[in-house]
Amino acid sequence: MELSEVQKVARLARLALSDTELQQSRERLTAVLDYVQLLNEVDTTGVEPLLHPVPLDNVFRADNPVASLSPDAALANACRTDGRFFLVPQILADK
Repeated sequence: MELSEVQKVARLARLALSDTELQQSRERLTAVLDYVQLLNEVDTTGVEPLLHPVPLDNVFRADNPVASLSPDAALANACRTDGRFFLVPQILADK
C-alpha cells in the first residue's frame, strides 16, 4: 500500500498521524490487505453463504402473557412518587 493511500485513509478518518504512525499504519494496512488477498484465493465453490456462523432456530423465548406488577409494587423502591407515578427531575425546558 502506498503512503499516499494511507494518508488519504487517515484524512477520511479525520486522523492526524505523525510520520512514524503513518509508516506503522502502512505496514498494518498492508498486512490486512495481504490477508484479504489470501482469503480471496480460497476455493469456495459449492459453499453456501452463511447468515450466522452457528445454526439457530429461534433465540427468543415464547411470548407468554404473565401478570404485571401492581402499581404499589412498581413504585416500592422509587426515590420519589406521588402515589401513582414516579417523580423525576425535569430535564426539558417548558416552551
